Amino acid sequence: MSKIGEFLKEAGVFFLATADGSQPKLRPLGAFIERDGRVIFGVGDFKAVYRQLTVNPLCEVVACKKDGHWLRYTGKAVFETDPSCAEEMIRTAGLEAIYNETTGNKLAAFHLEDATAVDIAVMGEGVSLL
Repeated sequence: MSKIGEFLKEAGVFFLATADGSQPKLRPLGAFIERDGRVIFGVGDFKAVYRQLTVNPLCEVVACKKDGHWLRYTGKAVFETDPSCAEEMIRTAGLEAIYNETTGNKLAAFHLEDATAVDIAVMGEGVSLL
């Protein structure tokens, strides 16, 4: 597992920041997978967060661990074209009740490109994780 994945796993819940026009939007997430050297996140393609990322793909993921360290993972959201990424995330995160044929809801999986990731101690300097 990557250093970013390890950090997110230990934090449990992390936050995705997007922009809705000039208004910042922040929401909690908890699911990700790692595949082909990428940390992959998912959002419902029927949600505002998906529309925000398609209009402005610049986003940031922030997570905090109990030891006071926090992660700032910043980049450009690039949606996966391989549907097996979303399928794996749905399975591993137990999201089958939300994303299925009956509900019609689809999960859009994405990773960050042109990214930076920094582990920051509360009173210290940041250390790059990439």
